[in-house]
Amino acid sequence: MNKSIQQIIERINQQIGQLNYGDNPKELYDPIAYIMDLGGKRMRPLLTVLAYQLYNSSSDEVMDAALAVEIFHNFTLMHDDIMDEAPLRRGKATVHEKWNAPVAILSGDVMLVRAYDQLIDFCPAEKLPLILKKFNRCAEEVCEGQQHDMNFEQRETVGEEEYISMIRQKTAVLLAFSLELGGILADTTAEDQQKLYEMGINIGIGFQLMDDLLDVYADQDKFGKQVGGDIISNKKTYLLIKAKELAKAEDKKQLEHWLALEDFDKAEKVAAVKEIYSHLKIKELAEAKMNQYFQKGFENLNAIKGDASQKELLSDFFQYLIKREQ
Repeated sequence: MNKSIQQIIERINQQIGQLNYGDNPKELYDPIAYIMDLGGKRMRPLLTVLAYQLYNSSSDEVMDAALAVEIFHNFTLMHDDIMDEAPLRRGKATVHEKWNAPVAILSGDVMLVRAYDQLIDFCPAEKLPLILKKFNRCAEEVCEGQQHDMNFEQRETVGEEEYISMIRQKTAVLLAFSLELGGILADTTAEDQQKLYEMGINIGIGFQLMDDLLDVYADQDKFGKQVGGDIISNKKTYLLIKAKELAKAEDKKQLEHWLALEDFDKAEKVAAVKEIYSHLKIKELAEAKMNQYFQKGFENLNAIKGDASQKELLSDFFQYLIKREQ
């Protein structure tokens, strides 16, 4: 019997709570349990299960394999937090803050190993070579995307296509692999596996563009972090990239002024840059680009041959996330 979204998430959290990462030394394994217990939407393993349910009526047998993508995701977060010098993750101290950076590096390394263990232990032997090959490529692209993102910080200009390519690697490919994994484990066709993958890419890019928008325009109480943080740090998001591309005359002069300032009032800078965005209709451009990718994702889903009620469940889940975040 297919499970509802809430039932799947509850089961995923239950399974995560039963994982044993290791005991000795505690300084190596306690941080893994700590970050895995911080929660989150569990979107990636959920997508694996939902993709599997498109073709099979029971998802119990795929649950353990799906945990691999959640372990890997949290490994990337642990290492990203070190690189970003982030003090908080989901409202709690990051691992490198609670322990230290060397501990976070080593614990993250073990998490990557555990992700492989989870795939090896719970994926059918005949499917394992294909799954590991695709997982390896996904992991490689996540690292490539992170490096591109760091490289962009040192560059004066970044093109729109470069940015979309970066967020495709850094964010979207793991969503894509999560869906593809469900399809592979369900024995669906290579054509449907590819459509599941493409859906994850398009939806993932859409979500990152939404995050760019929310950083500037979200309700502070709902957003959970400082609104305008990307503007304050001159982060090269889609919005800033388009503004630099389109700004002329006084808008260009003002934008360059605020980007060059090292000593400034944060609220004043955010307000000034938002005003420039308003002149250039940057919000509307970003929303159109975001919706373009969401639309592509839903077209991918419509083209899949899976169970109609499960396709509707997956579609409703994406629609819920889109509306909830906005």
